[in-house]
Amino acid sequence: MNEGRIRLFRGENGRGATEEYPYERDEGMVVLDVVHQVQARYAPDLACRWNCKAGKCGSCSAEMNGKPGLMCMTRLERFPADQPITVLPMRAFPHVKDLVADVSWNYEVNRKIPPFRMREGQKRVAFQEDVDRVQEFRKCIECFLCQDVCHVLREHGKHAEFGGPRFFVRAAALEMHPWDAGGRLDLVRKALGIGYCNITKCCTEVCPENIRITDNAIIPLKERVVDRFYDPIRMLWRVMTSKEE
Repeated sequence: MNEGRIRLFRGENGRGATEEYPYERDEGMVVLDVVHQVQARYAPDLACRWNCKAGKCGSCSAEMNGKPGLMCMTRLERFPADQPITVLPMRAFPHVKDLVADVSWNYEVNRKIPPFRMREGQKRVAFQEDVDRVQEFRKCIECFLCQDVCHVLREHGKHAEFGGPRFFVRAAALEMHPWDAGGRLDLVRKALGIGYCNITKCCTEVCPENIRITDNAIIPLKERVVDRFYDPIRMLWRVMTSKEE
């Protein structure tokens, strides 16, 4: 067993600084193990959100050496043993205390998206490819790492105009469902601001469930929005009829 060093953010409401603690490093440890060790030995008041320690609850999201990830799934072997690990709360959301961020904004966005609505007269038959597409999106554990790494939220703070990758995944799961009546593309275009996304794929890179957020959700939604609202023939039809399709 070797000794390592970890720097944890300590403070409330965005004010504070990192404090360094020693820890005993052993084979197979993850960052959350170190945080628990620090709580037990040096800082019992250290605030840290976690639940399952199995990468399925999405609670222990944080930034480790600048990269968002789940503390319970980030092994110490990924970091040089002779250098301190720096753990910070997610930057895209308001800070509460220590390693805890307030992610309640995400649930406000979620409420904007209309739920599944069965298409009238639809026979309950689906092709396997439709089932597979929807099942991929359902794997989301709402860790909000994709939200945290997205530059539109993280760097530009456009929370009022932009829904973020997680909710493009949810909208795509509904819009691409073969039985759903649809009708969310105007919401995706306006309230969720999909036009702000410039396809950097950073959200896909941090997803612990390996959902292909950009390729399978965001790009198809962008294509549908363009077809629906910017196709010249459809635009001419709306002008002639003074109607929205």
